[in-house]
Amino acid sequence: MSERSQAYTALAMSTLAFTLCFAVWTLNGVLVTFLVENGLFRWDTAQIGWLIGIPVLTGSVMRLPVGLLTDRFGGRKVYTILLLLAALPTWLLGSVHDYQGFLFASLGFGLSGAAFAVGIAYSSVWFSKARQGTALGIFGAGNAGSAITSMGAPLLLKKLTAGGTNLEAWRMLPKIYAIVLLVMAVAFFLFTQEKKAEGAKDRSFAQMLTPLRNVRVWRFGLYYFLVFGCFVALAQWLIPYYVGVYGMSLVMAGLLASLFSLPSGLIRAAGGWMSDRFGARTVMYWTFGLSIFACAALMVPRMSIESPGPSVLAQIGGVVTAVSAEHITVGDTTYPLRTKGAEPDTRNDQMLVFPRAGSGRPPW
Repeated sequence: MSERSQAYTALAMSTLAFTLCFAVWTLNGVLVTFLVENGLFRWDTAQIGWLIGIPVLTGSVMRLPVGLLTDRFGGRKVYTILLLLAALPTWLLGSVHDYQGFLFASLGFGLSGAAFAVGIAYSSVWFSKARQGTALGIFGAGNAGSAITSMGAPLLLKKLTAGGTNLEAWRMLPKIYAIVLLVMAVAFFLFTQEKKAEGAKDRSFAQMLTPLRNVRVWRFGLYYFLVFGCFVALAQWLIPYYVGVYGMSLVMAGLLASLFSLPSGLIRAAGGWMSDRFGARTVMYWTFGLSIFACAALMVPRMSIESPGPSVLAQIGGVVTAVSAEHITVGDTTYPLRTKGAEPDTRNDQMLVFPRAGSGRPPW
């Protein structure tokens, strides 16, 4: 196999592995919502927040050491080991029975989020600097893994639990995810070749950390914290938000959340190409500007606007002396009441996307 073919294979396998790892990393957004909604666990808001956030924390903290290990020992070995290590707590998640067990299992499978550091380091060594933006953009499309979980996990839970008649069958979901990670680990090791960054084996870990002395590295880290951190937070938060605030089903909430996650993954490839073409700084400015505009629109809370309609006056002024389901009496004059049809509950029965006008006619 030529080096060019090896490079494309490494990029394809890295992207696929990252996609699956990202799907696992964001699992709790769907799973915790399902468990609480169906009363299988009674966790308060703070506990739910910890369970959704703790895998993200693990994956973020472990990226630096995992990246150092990749430079030293090679991405093929480190990626394979990471997939295997993440599969174990993911499998154990299906066997927990209390909050502590769920928390520790989530802490463990959060390691899957560190796959980004391995994939970036491993994919970049196969391509020249002129093509690294495009290559890493393609790799970054693995963010779409969150859309896989958002769309697929609710449907899979519905199928596993037979539409909610066998709720304990939820335990198969994390085990299925664990099996997928295991298969991916074997495939990655078999179909990729090892390649390390030039001179990496001659440097100590302390020397590898010397870029941290550069202020620019910390500034870029802040950019990444804002952009990617906000993306992951929203990808996790949207599902319980849609379910809790709008009363949507888990499947509908997952579908809408995927509409957020899926484009963000696919646009990364275009973003990498644009960075190579127009410069990273220009693309970054546009990214920040559009993100601020979109988040400002998302800040608008759910609301309803009601108009009382035209005022209605009694024919003759007086005091209301009697009220019943059929009529109302003002002084000596009785006015029959007109029955008004019940309005549908838009929070539970249907999704209201655009404002809807309703008749404000009085009942008499």
